[in-house]
Amino acid sequence: MDTQNPSAPSRAPGRIPADVPRAGIVHENVRHQSHFTVVGNHLAQHRELSGLAIGLGVHIQSLPAGARVDVRTLAARFPEGTTRIAAALRELEVHGYLRRERHRTPDGRVRTRTVSCNRPGSAPAPEAPGRRQKPKAKPLTVPHPEHRPSPATLRAATDLLAGLHRADARLALSTRDTERLAPGVVAWLERDLTPTAVRHALTRDLPEDRPVRSPAALLAHRLTANLPPRPPAFRTPAPPAPVRHPLHNCDTCDRAYRGPEAGRCPGCRTASGSR
Repeated sequence: MDTQNPSAPSRAPGRIPADVPRAGIVHENVRHQSHFTVVGNHLAQHRELSGLAIGLGVHIQSLPAGARVDVRTLAARFPEGTTRIAAALRELEVHGYLRRERHRTPDGRVRTRTVSCNRPGSAPAPEAPGRRQKPKAKPLTVPHPEHRPSPATLRAATDLLAGLHRADARLALSTRDTERLAPGVVAWLERDLTPTAVRHALTRDLPEDRPVRSPAALLAHRLTANLPPRPPAFRTPAPPAPVRHPLHNCDTCDRAYRGPEAGRCPGCRTASGSR
């Protein structure tokens, strides 16, 4: 009977094939036959979404129709809290991966429906032959001003947006996107920020040597996520302290009463017909 050498390697190490990278990730893929979801690299490798937003986007696209994707349901499913999940859902809305639609039911109630878009900006597949669907515009959510803006303020906001391409050519906006983003800039100007400060907040720390695929969505996200607090002038003033008059003894009945001046109490003044 032959004696095996337990220290001998079971297989000699082979050479690394020429098509395998020397460093970095190496994929070992097995083709899925069931229980899988096709996700575009535009989401999985999105350069402007956070990791949590990308993960939630993939999870939502894998869910069946009718599944609940509200903040509380997702917070119960994942370890992140409601605040972080709500912020990630807003990111997905800004970049077009989620859309909120309001519908009226047959009994007259208004319901909000969440629509997951696996490829923002593309027309969805038709529901039935012969029916033509209108492509829906990419949603842009921006903060609203506290007050109705004056024509001069609205013009300043529009001019600011129209001139952003001078700071970075990738931030060239269409007329429609400029009009939709202008209320968000007005909300910043109402908070005592100068146009120069707003312009700096919108153009700083942009990714270098990379195209900005949706400048309007990027600016909408920055206007919403980085909105500064209201200045003291816009805060609701505290109510005045209640007036508490000193105690006096009535000159007529000698009862104690509170009032601004000494004399007769309200009862005695009423009885005598005087104030």
